[in-house]
Amino acid sequence: MVTTCLVVMGVAGSGKSTVARLLADRLGRPMAEADDFHPEANIAKMRSGTPLTDADREPWLLSLRDWISAHDAEGRGTVVTCSALKRTYRDLLRGATAQVRFVHLSGTPEVIGERLSARSGHFMPPSLLDSQFADLEPLGDDEDGITVDVTAPPEQIADRVCEGLE
Repeated sequence: MVTTCLVVMGVAGSGKSTVARLLADRLGRPMAEADDFHPEANIAKMRSGTPLTDADREPWLLSLRDWISAHDAEGRGTVVTCSALKRTYRDLLRGATAQVRFVHLSGTPEVIGERLSARSGHFMPPSLLDSQFADLEPLGDDEDGITVDVTAPPEQIADRVCEGLE
């Protein structure tokens, strides 16, 4: 039996962790923060304000894909946070043995920039937000997932996700 992984995607500050935690709790699934899969070299680059390259991201995405597949092999669906900004990154994640569905948390640079500026204790500086929006490729019509506006409260966003993916 193939399980399902919900990948909560979007730029930094879009609310991925908050919404993913709500979804994981509602669905009774384990959750992974993609940030925890970054090698130290990636974290150091981001802390210094240097955007990651596709080559930097590939091993990170593959380790996340393998985590999804390992849980699928045990018959467990999952919820994952991951920026998954480009289709090629989502294609790597779709290589997991589970069915991978995407939840794109979408907002304007102004709304997300304000949230990101108010956040503390994260290695992703607000100065990299522009590069994330530049890289962002919204979900294609042929990609399994939904796009949800981030201006609603997190509980309402989680409601919309659950309704939209049924």
